[in-house]
Amino acid sequence: MDHFLPDRSKAKPGAILKALRKQKHWTLSDVSKRTGLPVSTLSKLENDKGSLTYDTLLRLCDGLKIDISVFFNAANSDQLPEGVTGRRSITRAGEGKSIDTVNYNYSYLTSDFLNKRMIPMIGEIHARSLETFGSLITHPGEEYAFVLEGTVDLHTSLYAPLRLERGDSVYFDSTMGHAYINAGDGVCRILSVCTASESQLRDANHHQHIIADLPATSASVQ
Repeated sequence: MDHFLPDRSKAKPGAILKALRKQKHWTLSDVSKRTGLPVSTLSKLENDKGSLTYDTLLRLCDGLKIDISVFFNAANSDQLPEGVTGRRSITRAGEGKSIDTVNYNYSYLTSDFLNKRMIPMIGEIHARSLETFGSLITHPGEEYAFVLEGTVDLHTSLYAPLRLERGDSVYFDSTMGHAYINAGDGVCRILSVCTASESQLRDANHHQHIIADLPATSASVQ
């Protein structure tokens, strides 16, 4: 399964967040009010001292009204697709932008693709118990996970823990608290696909209707 490994091309979302904030002449307090994230958390992110989870990334994108791709490919931050017909983005084996968190390492796929309605990523699961994982994660939308390697226990706030082996998959409401736990002795990887939040989908649809008159971007890790 080595061809699923990210090429360790590290995204630098903290530096991009700081550059975006300065470009907009926002203070950390301004960004905090827009996103609901504490100033201390934002400061840590900008200085690469904090873990950028999928939930945090969603809140940044939703609050700042930007596309998730901005955090992986700053050069595209002012671009919008010219249409929706025939759009595609190809990610070759070993490609993707990698972000490390305490519980997961994520390789974000199609990181150059703006206004996605789904966020595909490959996650390597580090946590081996719910105690070490901490609080369950929640974020808008729905989520699909396919086990590429290893054994996964999916803990949720509404169901008993679910054991998933290689080749198994699950689709669930991601507004429900959840956590992936490495239940085996070796490496554990999943393909995870998350949908965008409803507000992001509304923004995307709105921009598609008025794109000729008002260019803008809209947005959608655990």
